Amino acid sequence: MPSQERQAQAHDKDHVSVWERLERPAPAPRTTLTPRRIAKAAVAVADAEGLDAVTMRRLATELGVAPMAAYRYVTGKDELIELMVDFVYAEMDLPGETDNWRTTMHTLALRIREVLLRHSWVTRATWCAPTPNQLAVPEAALAALDGLGLDADTAMVVYSTVTSYVHGAVNAEVGVTQLLRVRGWSSREEARSGLASQMAWLLSTGRFPMYERYIGEAGRKDDLQWQFETGLECVLDGISEHLKI
Repeated sequence: MPSQERQAQAHDKDHVSVWERLERPAPAPRTTLTPRRIAKAAVAVADAEGLDAVTMRRLATELGVAPMAAYRYVTGKDELIELMVDFVYAEMDLPGETDNWRTTMHTLALRIREVLLRHSWVTRATWCAPTPNQLAVPEAALAALDGLGLDADTAMVVYSTVTSYVHGAVNAEVGVTQLLRVRGWSSREEARSGLASQMAWLLSTGRFPMYERYIGEAGRKDDLQWQFETGLECVLDGISEHLKI
């Protein structure tokens, strides 16, 4: 093959996204691998052991193929993570068409939270390029906001504000779950017992009277669904009031 043709092919592979390549007609199959099978195996590893455990070599072992086999579909770990994120977002049941933007945003927020709690490593994949199933989420949100008189920038801010709340809330939940695992506690109640002496000393200083009141009076410390939805309603109330929609 002429040198110029080889260079052109290398340039093409470097600059074309994995999604565009996968849309092209596939050559005759040489292995039993598919993008879905690759993603499913990688997601299983990440769910069980975290994102750092996902490597191309580990993936080959899980799939029972040669170490280089997956490179027929992805150029490396970055593209593999794109496949993984897309696989995860495909689990989302997007809300149907509705005349109520708030209902759509509320439903999207709940379903994003469900996906992120099942696959907490996704919150770390912040460098991941957009994927088809991932883009379907803002597409649904922006469609629900269409016709409300918002310009494109403001509509995207609405979506980003809601999803930022979701990611922040999920990160807090995941952080507590990781603390429980590290300390060997089986529940949040057990964690409170384990931290009781430290908390008692902090409260005895008298510097945290409002937090002490919370400790004594709060009845929904472990009702994470209620906490999430209450916070979400506050966010949506703020958006509605500020934009008059």
